[in-house]
Amino acid sequence: MNELPSGDTYNPAGTSLNLKRMGYGTMQLPGPNVWGPPRDKDAALAVLREVVALGANHIDTAEFYGPGVANSLIREALSPYPDNLTIVTKVGFIRDASAGWIPDATPDGLRRAVQDNLASLGLETLDVVNLRLGDAQGPNDRSVLEPLQALVDLQSAGLIRHIGLSNITPAQFAQARTIARIICVQNQYNLVKRDDDDFIDALAADGVAYVPFFPLGGFSPLQSSILSEVAAEAGATPKQVALAWLLQRAPNILVIAGTSSLAHLHENFAAARLELSTEQIAKLNGMAAHAG
Repeated sequence: MNELPSGDTYNPAGTSLNLKRMGYGTMQLPGPNVWGPPRDKDAALAVLREVVALGANHIDTAEFYGPGVANSLIREALSPYPDNLTIVTKVGFIRDASAGWIPDATPDGLRRAVQDNLASLGLETLDVVNLRLGDAQGPNDRSVLEPLQALVDLQSAGLIRHIGLSNITPAQFAQARTIARIICVQNQYNLVKRDDDDFIDALAADGVAYVPFFPLGGFSPLQSSILSEVAAEAGATPKQVALAWLLQRAPNILVIAGTSSLAHLHENFAAARLELSTEQIAKLNGMAAHAG
């Protein structure tokens, strides 16, 4: 079974990756607050296997999801990994004993994080590692050079194939490109959170993938009469419309909507086949103005 359109892929410049634009994010697989084991381990494993069965070939994860829980589930469900599967992980945070999120983008911390991801995923080389900066409020303006150099060194040592950035500004991206090839940017973006509109277009021109996190609003799910109206017109759910809008927004956008439910997984993946009209997209574009 393959639910994804066969031709809807993206090849980041300078790589041999050919990524289906609908992927999967594992953040919802661990327990509450992205901490501890899943509520239903068998269901979590089934979701991961179904992701691959539906045709997705990239999965987004992190050692700090659990910690170690999401990666261990991926390994149990999918190892030995399909040849075409790309696993994207993140470094730059650790978890404390109370499930808090602690920034750690020190060189030593990043080296430990890469080693921990390799161990929990059962890999000798990580396909893509995103350097996660900023905090829950968004990016900051710190220099990326020191932490990024640590990843560049690990790349030179053969532990990382490709490097990406997460929760960053266009200025930080420009700085990063002075010392590394950046193949993807993962920032918060959705129908109403559209600060990165110009950034997305610039990245598309450079052949860099853009991966929105919280594509459905995250902890504040997207709700709008406009979204509901378009969903009714399209014969789809509001979530499907929000994901389809992202896929039609720019060719370099990759979607990694996460879920721990097989039913929701199928709902999300069906969005890849939903074509919104020019009029519907215009309506949806107005949601950002309403939100502001």
